[in-house]
Amino acid sequence: MARMLMKGNEAVAEAAIACGCRYFFGYPITPQNEIPETMSKRLPEVGGVYVQAESEVASINMVYGAAGCGARVMTSSSSVGIALMQEGISYMVGAELPAVIVNMMRGGPGLGSIQPSQGDYNMSVKGGGSGDYKLLTYTPGNVQETCDLVQRAFDRAAKYRTVVQVIADGIIGQMMEPIEIKTVEPVQYDDSWASKGWDYKTGRGFDGQERPKSIINSLYIEPEELEVLTHRLFDKYAIIEKEEVMYEEYKTEGAEILFVAYGSVSRIVKNVIEVLESKGIKAGLVRPITAWPFPSEAVYNAANQDSVKKVIVTEMSAGQMLEDVRLAVRAIKPVSFYGRVGSQIPTPEEIVDFAIADLKKDEEFVLGGR
Repeated sequence: MARMLMKGNEAVAEAAIACGCRYFFGYPITPQNEIPETMSKRLPEVGGVYVQAESEVASINMVYGAAGCGARVMTSSSSVGIALMQEGISYMVGAELPAVIVNMMRGGPGLGSIQPSQGDYNMSVKGGGSGDYKLLTYTPGNVQETCDLVQRAFDRAAKYRTVVQVIADGIIGQMMEPIEIKTVEPVQYDDSWASKGWDYKTGRGFDGQERPKSIINSLYIEPEELEVLTHRLFDKYAIIEKEEVMYEEYKTEGAEILFVAYGSVSRIVKNVIEVLESKGIKAGLVRPITAWPFPSEAVYNAANQDSVKKVIVTEMSAGQMLEDVRLAVRAIKPVSFYGRVGSQIPTPEEIVDFAIADLKKDEEFVLGGR
């Protein structure tokens, strides 16, 4: 397919359809409204089903039902809408059902603002609903990568029989970039998770094969049975941690300052790195592409260079990824933080000034804009 200029939200919908998604249930909320809008137009054209639910709570339970019938299904929302879905997401994880959820993050807490933010990191990667579970979570840095990761999310949801998230700040949903949307056939897996069907009637999954009848459930009256489920989930997560980590390294070799940033902020940081180089300061970036599993070893190895004097975490939040970076660095180097909150976007000039001043200190935590 030829490259085309497309808004990030529209591209999400087209990428999902191109890899076989035929069911979408959602509720409108800024700044992701173009996703359901595009789905409402395009799904009927390809024989799919679009339903605007009465709320985000209803939409995630519709996703639950569709996934339980073996459908390739997704929903999308923004921040407070995703917060309302947490119970349903936890239910789906407990029932080991595959689905994709896209979160175009906006400012919080509460209703906050309709502008971009990265304030949902903890809700996304620490398990926002009840119980012990994790979600494979992708954090794209541009529109093309968003398309590719949405399609990868459908593939991995089927492989591991789990909910997979794609989280991006609202900038990526609203910006327009030239992209190519690839047509991707669903991959068939034959392993201990994907080979078990989840269709409630027949056990029929994406491959269409008939299996014994299944019961879709996440309620276990006997604690021993719930423990067995949780052990099975964490065996699955151990494989995901081993096989699915994704990250980008940018000019990390020989860096004095190592930045860790994701999403739109990582693009700003790349500009910061060029400015610092012009001032005689070598800097580099590790950009997590999976927020979970977090690329801990990559961050540690980059920070463990003799040249690195400081690790700086930069986010559009009050430091939600900071904890994971500190754990990854293992106290071998000082870790500082510079962030903007309230849907404010850090500027290259702010980060450059902070980085230069921070080289002279041990550790610093600064929320800009004061």
